[in-house]
Amino acid sequence: MTGHPDPHASDEPSPWVVRFASLIPSGARVLDVASGRGRHARFFASRGARVVAADHDPATQATLAGVPGIDVRVVDLEAGPWPFETERFDAIVVVHYLHRALFAPLLASLAPDGVVLYETFAAGNAAFGRPSNPDFLLLPHELLELARGALTVVAFEQGLARGDRPAVIQRIAAVGRERPWPPPLPDAPQSFR
Repeated sequence: MTGHPDPHASDEPSPWVVRFASLIPSGARVLDVASGRGRHARFFASRGARVVAADHDPATQATLAGVPGIDVRVVDLEAGPWPFETERFDAIVVVHYLHRALFAPLLASLAPDGVVLYETFAAGNAAFGRPSNPDFLLLPHELLELARGALTVVAFEQGLARGDRPAVIQRIAAVGRERPWPPPLPDAPQSFR
């Protein structure tokens, strides 16, 4: 839809990611999948994480060159084998990206007590603009199904997110099964108090 800002163009990290960032300790190794201009890579690096920012676009990745704490990797995540097969991450962050074939490799690359923060568009978003292709829209409860048996869900949301650009969104914050229970919950937003 015209007239709404492009969420990919923002340099501010997602409020969902910010809210659950406390699950990821300083010094953690974080994989920012489809990092784009690096808003989440920069956010976690500023918190002391060691970030691998992975994206296929060399131009956007160039904006991250030389940023302390960020290892820039120009990779096509949708072609060829998973490039992180032999690596483990304390956290994996995915925002506004969906390639279902990566679900299993993502989980295989997560440390047993690691954190997944995932947020992207869901079915029904076509009514509000792009993306509208069902290949890029999560089905109802799809992130819960991804977590089932592999992760412990800390928080999950799905539905119509209002704001500058209404969109149908699905979000999950989950931890590996070896994370001590209970994981600390972040402070709730003012609206939840």
